[in-house]
Amino acid sequence: MFSYFNTIWSLMRGYRLRYGLALVSLMVATLLNYGVPLIGSVTIDFAVSGKTIAHDTSRPVLWLLHLLGGAEHLRNNLWLAPAAMVLLSAIGGVFSYLKGWQASLASDGIARRLKNQLYNHLNHLPARHHDLSDTGDLVQRCTSDVETTRQFLASQVMDIGNAFILAGTALPLMLSLNVPMTLVSFSLIGPIVIYGYVYFRQVRHVFKGVEEAEGALTGVVQENLTGIRVVRAFSRHEFERAKFAEPNALYRDRAVRMIKLMAWYWSISDIVAISQIGLTLIVGAHWIATGQLTVGVLFAFLAYLGIMMWPVRQMGRILTDLGKTTVALNRIKEILAVAPESEPPADPAVTAQPLSGQISVADLHFHHASSDLPATGRGALNGISFAVKPGETLAILGPSGSGKSTLMHLLLRLYDYRQGSIRFDGHELSTLPRKWLRGQIGVVMQEPFLFSKSLRENLRLGHSTAPENEIESAARAACIHDTILGFEHGYETVIGERGITLSGGQRQRVAIARAVLKQAPLLILDDAMSAIDAETETMILDALKARRGHATTLVIAHRLATLVHADRILVLDHGRIIQTGTHAELAAQDGLYRRLWQIQTNVESDFKTELQAT
Repeated sequence: MFSYFNTIWSLMRGYRLRYGLALVSLMVATLLNYGVPLIGSVTIDFAVSGKTIAHDTSRPVLWLLHLLGGAEHLRNNLWLAPAAMVLLSAIGGVFSYLKGWQASLASDGIARRLKNQLYNHLNHLPARHHDLSDTGDLVQRCTSDVETTRQFLASQVMDIGNAFILAGTALPLMLSLNVPMTLVSFSLIGPIVIYGYVYFRQVRHVFKGVEEAEGALTGVVQENLTGIRVVRAFSRHEFERAKFAEPNALYRDRAVRMIKLMAWYWSISDIVAISQIGLTLIVGAHWIATGQLTVGVLFAFLAYLGIMMWPVRQMGRILTDLGKTTVALNRIKEILAVAPESEPPADPAVTAQPLSGQISVADLHFHHASSDLPATGRGALNGISFAVKPGETLAILGPSGSGKSTLMHLLLRLYDYRQGSIRFDGHELSTLPRKWLRGQIGVVMQEPFLFSKSLRENLRLGHSTAPENEIESAARAACIHDTILGFEHGYETVIGERGITLSGGQRQRVAIARAVLKQAPLLILDDAMSAIDAETETMILDALKARRGHATTLVIAHRLATLVHADRILVLDHGRIIQTGTHAELAAQDGLYRRLWQIQTNVESDFKTELQAT
């Protein structure tokens, strides 16, 4: 358990002064609140009952009597007692407010810092980690788990301090009033604390199951909402409902178990707390009857028990929330423990100038399987080698799974290779800083992603200060400028999540314009025109040809018409280069390229013949 408190202590870094002020305020409020019953006790015994001061009268009582002007003065001015009690309560309330205010400011600041840390860390984790992670679970850890931690730091940390301050203040005060009565009043508090600890050990594991079930449930909801159009298109409503019902039922069952455990705790603690008050009242009444105790002292003890029993009972809830918080912190620490992408130090001599676009790949091997498995996974690269000159356009063709997109991901350093070599301008790729390298590459992914922002903001993603004329020039090159002007708000049109309000072809053209606007020395088009009609594709290719020589361009496509104007074409199959050459050279050779060219040419010819006949 001490390790958990060490973790919480480290989280408070930068906010410990605020917590210190909160604890000081809490201590002052506690002392003032304990003074209220003592005033009532002194008033009952010395002003109402006429008890005289004896040699065993406690110092707090003597000090309070002196402050109130003595027993005789208090007897003649009984209004002083309730006035003093109200005043102490009011001042104690002010300090309680200060305690809550400082603790809330500190906990909110810690939660904000923790969320920023998680968000930044997730953005720097390797792509392989995101491939294997559940998005819903990551969202759960960044929101619900952080909120659980925040609530504990805002409330339960102060409750723990309150319990210790109450015990440290009440025990000496009660001992000074009456030692035997103190022993009676504390007789059942020990069992409550022990039971709370046992309860904490049980509930911690239960809460971990609840959090995991909630994360799985969030993942199902997130996946369903993301693919809602596919669900409707295939009439999968009932299947999705059944798929949701299972994790929902699991979450309900685990949450109900948690509620049952809490119900047991509160029920048992209620019985023990009431028994403690009842025991104190019975014993105290007997001792009053035998002259061993005064009414005022019993009043004080009952009041102190009323103040103390709630924090003691709360220890179970505190321990419960501590269990929740430890689970939440462990889930957060699991993310933070994952090493981010390695970032080699920037060499000023290398990064001072932009890349020229020269690429050299030699004997490159890569596989998506674990490091201890052989490199035979789907999409593996098996010893490919090629070179690209600055300003050259290289086209890459191959069947699905041949390694085309994998090669692009390696060039972007989304994954790291372990065998072979990739060099940019003669520098090994693994020695180049990732951020700087990616700033040198304009890329259109196989599945273009657009943010739920305006079209202008999406286009400026890689060039935040691009002037208006360059934005429009890039949009014209991608044949999307006229389409954007047709929207009601033009370039200020806000598109939906993932660009859902645009068609597939429009999303691809916006992504192409975004990559062109970046004006990077290397442009990668990963099947970037699959959703664009042939006429528009021709116009885009003509615009890109006009820019030939300004950037090295790598084009991946399945339509051979997209590749015919490339300076050179690579044909991949099973992660190997099986053909290389220009379109004319490959079309004249027997091989995969020629077969694909004949198939696509015949299909287009037959389609045109049918259109003419129609």
